[in-house]
Amino acid sequence: QVGQAAYSASKGGIVGMTLPIARDLAPLGIRVVTIAPGLFSTPLLAGLPERVRTFLGQQVPFPSRLGDPAEYAHLVQALVENPMVNGEVIRLDGALRMQP
Repeated sequence: QVGQAAYSASKGGIVGMTLPIARDLAPLGIRVVTIAPGLFSTPLLAGLPERVRTFLGQQVPFPSRLGDPAEYAHLVQALVENPMVNGEVIRLDGALRMQP
């Protein structure tokens, strides 16, 4: 998004560190997985007007709504239960790509 260079750089740093950190920590039996969430129904978004929340949810290709925190938790559970997932960045955003 326009005006989000610093935010984008910080997120890019986390994405770029995921695999190297996973490799560094592998001998200790520690896995590293990054979840990149999209728009979720959080207390922060709950403070926005309903029309804004509706608009944001409609920007998500599928499903066209805000994510539910339980869906995030479900992904975390699946990742914990699958020991082969390591060094990966997983987008949890309904295919959302924010407009400029």
